[in-house]
Amino acid sequence: MALSRTASESDVSVHSTFASRYVRTSLPRFKMAENSIPKEAAYQIINDELMLDGNPRLNLASFVTTWMEPECDKLMMASINKNYVDMDEYPVTTELQNRCVNMIAHLFNAPLGDSEAAIGVGTVGSSEAIMLAGLAFKRKWQNKRRAEGKPVDKPNIVTGANVQVCWEKFARYFEVELKEVKLRDGYYVMDPEKAVEMVDENTICVAAILGSTLNGEFEDVKLLNDLLIEKNKETGWDTTIHVDAASGGFIAPFLYPELEWDFRLPLVKSINVSGHKYGLVYAGIGWVIWRNKEDLPEELIFHINYLGADQPTFTLNFSKGSSQVIAQYYQLIRLGFEGYRNVMENCRENMVVLKEGLEKTGRFNIVSKDEGVPLVAFSLKDNHRHDEFEISDLLRRFGWIVPAYTMPPDAQHITVLRVVIREDFSRTLAERLVNDIKKVLRELDTLPSKLSSNVKAADEEGEKPGTTLESKKSDLEKTREITIVWRKFVMARKQKMNVVC
Repeated sequence: MALSRTASESDVSVHSTFASRYVRTSLPRFKMAENSIPKEAAYQIINDELMLDGNPRLNLASFVTTWMEPECDKLMMASINKNYVDMDEYPVTTELQNRCVNMIAHLFNAPLGDSEAAIGVGTVGSSEAIMLAGLAFKRKWQNKRRAEGKPVDKPNIVTGANVQVCWEKFARYFEVELKEVKLRDGYYVMDPEKAVEMVDENTICVAAILGSTLNGEFEDVKLLNDLLIEKNKETGWDTTIHVDAASGGFIAPFLYPELEWDFRLPLVKSINVSGHKYGLVYAGIGWVIWRNKEDLPEELIFHINYLGADQPTFTLNFSKGSSQVIAQYYQLIRLGFEGYRNVMENCRENMVVLKEGLEKTGRFNIVSKDEGVPLVAFSLKDNHRHDEFEISDLLRRFGWIVPAYTMPPDAQHITVLRVVIREDFSRTLAERLVNDIKKVLRELDTLPSKLSSNVKAADEEGEKPGTTLESKKSDLEKTREITIVWRKFVMARKQKMNVVC
């Protein structure tokens, strides 16, 4: 006689996921469930939630690569279970990393002999790379000061106010004073002359940005180098430069080969670059290269042997995947110099298409520069009735993610929108974006101004216009309040019109 049993609810074979109880009842969000669920149901539940994320290709806020060739995707998936740090177990992966370091070092004109190996390391991104470079500068400065019998308790670093937040993290985490050169109208990068004026005997380095996050502009590293040479001669100091080339390091060598910003300048001691930006690799890879061995203090390098062999390591983390390193090597050999140049030229041409389209509307000032990272930063010529935050909000109806933000001090009264042109942003998309921006502008022209909306909101809350405390509030507070009120107004209007976002 055949025996049968009743299956438990947790091991039922799910023939139709959407007909099962697993997608009809909610799982606990912040605690593990008591019972298992079928793999099909787990996949479907997660996949359904992820559908509500934005489209990475239309995320124009990000510099990070969102498309790679299928062949590279296959290589990444094949190596996803390899631990990058286990050099003895995966010697070929280690060799590929070393090849990448040397290729990038030569790209940045490191002064290497024919058989000399470059000094550098792969990281999880430019944030880690900057931390490592900053630590090298700090330790080298400390060693010199101690040898001279001088105090080492007040290190500082000079940057522009336009630096990415990772520099603030470095300063706070590793107890280094961050001395920022303020911006000004029409000049949204670090002024080399003002930066050199801020240098003192406690300055571990000056950080220059090759490709500002705010407007893509390259800072004048050569002028900074020349001014620092003169100051060092006058003072007897030895202040040097780190170049944060997170965005521009894979652009300048191909589009502006004559531009001197790298190891051709004698005071440039280290450079970081993001492989996951214009290095054309998915998120999770950065690189830091030192000029020579003397610029990376030996005491910062750890040697371990518990993975099978003596392995030098200089990282902030330990275990991580190998996929991004392998993907970087794929791109370097697949594209070569010619391929990277073609990609960057195409990005620049699409940037010009977008820029010219925006200029033809007659409504925008272009804040970005033609020479720099291929992006378009722009602001409204007249933002008294409607501002850039409203344009950013309304563009989301068309799927576009275009950030709006205020500039750092002392240009915080300037608000800009920014579109980053990546490899997968085609001319067709650039033209479509211009058309959608025109639609948004036409719609805003029919809507009441943000100021009148704010007054109306105040009336509805029982306040008398003109009796609020707005005059005592900062410009940033006013901007935030206006944006919140306007967003509520727009969302209410969408609901009345039954608009699908």
